[in-house]
Amino acid sequence: MAQGAYVLAFDTANEVVAVGIGRVGAPDKAGCAAIKGPCLQADIVATREVAAHRASNTVLLREVDVALAESGVSKDEIAAVVCGRGPGSFTGVRICMATAKGVASALEVPLLGVSTLDAVAWNAWADGVRGRVLVTADAMRKEVYPVLFDIDDQGVRRLTTDTVVKAADAPSWVSEALRTLGANQDQGSALNAILGDALVKYADIFEPLGALADESLWAVSGRGLLLAERSGGNPATLLPVYTRLSDAEENERIRLAKEDGGKNLRTGVQLFEGSQDANPLSYRPLDAAHAPDVAALESVVMGSDAWKASLVADELPRKDRTWWAAFDGNVLAGYCGGWVVDGQVQILKIATDPAYRRRGIAAELLALVASDARNLGATEMSLEVRASNAGAQTFYERMGLCNIGTRPHYYSDREDAVIMSGPLPEARRDVAGMRLHVDDMAQQPANACEAGSPCEADSSGVANRSHPLILAIESSCDETAASVVDGNGVLRSDVVASQIDFHARFGGVVPEIASRKHIEAICGVCDECLDSAARSLGASRLRWRDLDAVAVTYAPGLVGALVVGVAFAKGAAWGADIPLIAVNHLEGHLYANKIATPDIQPPMVVSLVSGGHTMLVHVKDWGDYVTMGSTIDDAVGEAFDKVAKALGLGYPGGPIISKLAAKGNPKAIDFPRALMHSGDLRFSLSGLKTAVTTYIQKEQQAGRELNMPDIAASFQQAVVDVQVKKAMAALDETGAREFCVGGGVSANPGLRAAYEKACKKRGVRLSMPPLSACGDQAAMIALVAHDRYKQGKFEDWSLDVKAHAPLDEAY
Repeated sequence: MAQGAYVLAFDTANEVVAVGIGRVGAPDKAGCAAIKGPCLQADIVATREVAAHRASNTVLLREVDVALAESGVSKDEIAAVVCGRGPGSFTGVRICMATAKGVASALEVPLLGVSTLDAVAWNAWADGVRGRVLVTADAMRKEVYPVLFDIDDQGVRRLTTDTVVKAADAPSWVSEALRTLGANQDQGSALNAILGDALVKYADIFEPLGALADESLWAVSGRGLLLAERSGGNPATLLPVYTRLSDAEENERIRLAKEDGGKNLRTGVQLFEGSQDANPLSYRPLDAAHAPDVAALESVVMGSDAWKASLVADELPRKDRTWWAAFDGNVLAGYCGGWVVDGQVQILKIATDPAYRRRGIAAELLALVASDARNLGATEMSLEVRASNAGAQTFYERMGLCNIGTRPHYYSDREDAVIMSGPLPEARRDVAGMRLHVDDMAQQPANACEAGSPCEADSSGVANRSHPLILAIESSCDETAASVVDGNGVLRSDVVASQIDFHARFGGVVPEIASRKHIEAICGVCDECLDSAARSLGASRLRWRDLDAVAVTYAPGLVGALVVGVAFAKGAAWGADIPLIAVNHLEGHLYANKIATPDIQPPMVVSLVSGGHTMLVHVKDWGDYVTMGSTIDDAVGEAFDKVAKALGLGYPGGPIISKLAAKGNPKAIDFPRALMHSGDLRFSLSGLKTAVTTYIQKEQQAGRELNMPDIAASFQQAVVDVQVKKAMAALDETGAREFCVGGGVSANPGLRAAYEKACKKRGVRLSMPPLSACGDQAAMIALVAHDRYKQGKFEDWSLDVKAHAPLDEAY
């Protein structure tokens, strides 16, 4: 086969892994090679489709390797990567998307997105199907994703946007869509063919609507991926096709649409805090209780075009609407609402109180509405603005919107409206609406090659003595993090993007939101990590191919979050042709102590205390661990969060409780110390949490004002007493002279002080991570990976995630 540039395409949206290899054309067709579908129609080199029920993460890269080998195509001939964006299984779509982002980033080629349903339609076109066609994919939960197409000899034309409907309601949806199309199309309303993997479950529902295509055409194929129209280019910005908000957000909208749904604001769980801004405002979905406030502000800023409170309240329950508001305390500072229709969000209203202008409120509100709209399938934004309002038009132009026309006499006073449209704006943050914490833990030694001293370096300018260079990724919960460690175990960079603002209003981490944000953030986090490491190493640039390995947390954690990091790491390692290292998240917390005490050595006892774990571990040697005791119910961090919620203090509870406790009397209330004298090293926090909430309820019923500092201090002391007593018992049992702590709760000042006092009394050396290393971050994963690299402990492309993985088991 002649040498040329090739496209690698794959999709894992549902039960099939589909792979396609296509040649993009001769070198003189560079524009065509930038990846328009028709360029590939006559040049499909290879396709593969294999069943992979819930196993696509373990077989995808294997099948890619097979397809490339059968085609005689090498990785360095790949000019672009094409990824199926869904809609489909949430996990399946993310496996494809994260893997593709990793591959494209490492190969330094464009990443393009294809609708999985479009790919099914194009494959049918190639097989001779013509006419009006319905493609319907399984959306789980007794729902389907239906899209109508017209197919003729020239190709495929999509007629409807992505949506999700109950399978039982699909015939009604089809009938309504066909009626609408029949009024505007010449082709009539008959369905010539029905295809898609939803037919596996729901053929009986769809069969009355038209002829079912041959079953071989129901699933996505490599051929369809190569033929379908593609968009994108930047791995960092390409996202899956979503058709809905997360369940938590949908339920929140239902609650807030009720008249009293937003009144209980003292809990703080609805808040979206810009906590690092000066004089921070909070942003949250608009609730019906504040509809009168919106109407009042409307009358001030909108004049005769103002909406009444009843009209605002009517908007809130609608699933195709999204409304956000900015608050100073409970005072409305601004609001914005949008209507998502036909792949576009139309801004219905946006206003800021004159007293709060020039604080970026309008831009933040537009970005929040855009984020929801993106999750509802929109790709563009449009709005109308008064022709005389030049300032507003300039602002919208800065947001990326352009003037596309005029609506004459649009406003009630007959003034013209300028129509503006453009891509959905992004939130004002470093990456995916999140601020990056850069190099809080990285060490910055003198460059390995000093001026005037002899030193060999690789092609990137990195001193050879700095190798192996390993980039580690952590995505087990709600932080997207990356870190680079060098051959001497020195942390050259660390970057963390925290999602706390996106979860705080729900009172805890929402797994679906966490997974979505990881997909958005992972490229930007890793790019910043590589750039920071390059600066530390004195190199002009650090590329994936300059690394010696990629490491990633594979367990334990939230499956939907872990899968993003693992799939991305696998894709990057595959693309850079370097080894892959798996790391247990809990082992990372053990190694976090090396950040503060690099010379620490086993044997030692470690207390792991976090939102998901409470355990005492005997570290006999690095890699040789025995769990001596763990919680039988709630973890310590979980108990802090639940008590904080009961007190109306918001999330996360640990930092809030510790600040309050510093002002209170730890002996004021005698809360129980469960299992303190059990004679073993087990923990139980559920009873303590219940005791605190019961105490709060009794005080409120008695009409007494809660002494919040005393409650917080007494609760915290009950936790600390048990933790310290059990830890000292573990030291006695093992005879270890080293004691360490790890996990998010290890940042608690009261616990740290108690450990210092107890260890000093026993003559035991205490090591604690710096506060920045107590939570989830990738620096600790990088340090584990450094040792595993030296031991030659590498993984193949079948690596998958695990929600649970005992620390005691070797891996």
